[in-house]
Amino acid sequence: MSTVIHWHRRDLRLDDNAALYEALKSGSSVQPIFIFDTKILDRLADKKDARVTFIHTELQRINTELKELGSSLKVYYGNPAELWPQIIKEIQPTAVYANRDYEPYAKKRDTAIEQLLESQNIGFHTFKDHVIFEMDEILKDDGTPYVVYTPYSRKWKQKLSSYYLKPYPNSAYFQNFEKLDPSPIISLEEMGFEKNSMPFPKKSTTLGIIKNYEDQRNFPAIEGTSRLSVHFRFGTISIRDKASKGNKSSEKWLNELIWRDFYIQILHHFPHVVEGSFRPKYDAIKWSNNEEHFKAWCKGKTGYGMVDAGMRELNTTGFMHNRVRMVVSSFLTKHLLLDWRWGEAYFALKLLDFDLASNNGGWQWAAGSGVDAAPYFRIFNPYTQIEKFDKQHEYIKKWIPEWGTAAYPKEIVEHKAARELCLATYKEALS
Repeated sequence: MSTVIHWHRRDLRLDDNAALYEALKSGSSVQPIFIFDTKILDRLADKKDARVTFIHTELQRINTELKELGSSLKVYYGNPAELWPQIIKEIQPTAVYANRDYEPYAKKRDTAIEQLLESQNIGFHTFKDHVIFEMDEILKDDGTPYVVYTPYSRKWKQKLSSYYLKPYPNSAYFQNFEKLDPSPIISLEEMGFEKNSMPFPKKSTTLGIIKNYEDQRNFPAIEGTSRLSVHFRFGTISIRDKASKGNKSSEKWLNELIWRDFYIQILHHFPHVVEGSFRPKYDAIKWSNNEEHFKAWCKGKTGYGMVDAGMRELNTTGFMHNRVRMVVSSFLTKHLLLDWRWGEAYFALKLLDFDLASNNGGWQWAAGSGVDAAPYFRIFNPYTQIEKFDKQHEYIKKWIPEWGTAAYPKEIVEHKAARELCLATYKEALS
């Protein structure tokens, strides 16, 4: 029997996996592989990066599941462009199956790999799995992409049907995995990394959280959000399964999943957002770029409670509540007048659920430079945000033990003066 490869990337699961399903039912035996990409890993300065540990842990789980099926996962470490000739020689596949990745680097990588495979008469088949709707599936009536969320979400919901939420029955074809003796995967140490003991969010969420999401989602002191974002990021859960649950139980929760699709299609249609503002005129803003202010923001020592609590939570857990993300990013761009790209890069280093499309979209929203962005004159008031969403200071006290004492830093900028300076700076740049 001929062999085909399933190349795991952002789809670290065996069940309800589009490309893996197509590979398993192709009539060939399936060899699953994963590549620890040094083009990505070499950019990580922290050798205890929790995301590398997370991926490694999930790969071990997949390998254990495959062992029970009489198969094994092959894991490689290196530059994919250099590894693929070796992989082709070793496995001799007739085709390679993978789920699509929409980030600029991934698209460039896949184009190069596809050309290599085609030169060897090996097919490269890609599928939609990471989103409900991709690329050109949701467009305006004139065929152009949406750049405002609300009409996009309206069209998204109109198009949604059970067809798009139907799970792939992978387990019906599990017997088609390549029969192999089990083998251990490469260790973290062999790649120059160390294990991070940070606890990871669970894959499951209670139905109560989804049902009560609209009422509880804005209060960081309570467990009112699913915290599934890291699992969506690496595909350890199915977007179809969770969208189906949201569709039945909470429109507000479903809306958050639509934001994912929205930002991913923005990245696809407007890749310039990776380097610059979606609205180019915002690149004329004269940022203060005060490095001492940036350090204080990173460490959670600005003197503003919700900002500092959020940054300390991020630094400790790799997670930040979505309401707090908005407050923190608004504070950096509007109160401190720091370039949104500084904040975006810091989040990219720290967030367990870092996703280029959503991170970029969120930061440009806060700065006013992106699609569907908040107007530049909308500046989050850090005092009223506490009054509305953490009135008893439960969240703040959890992350700032010195809150209310002389040990807590004084405010590094005065709110009213910072607001006025921001308005003047933006007005000058955009006039």
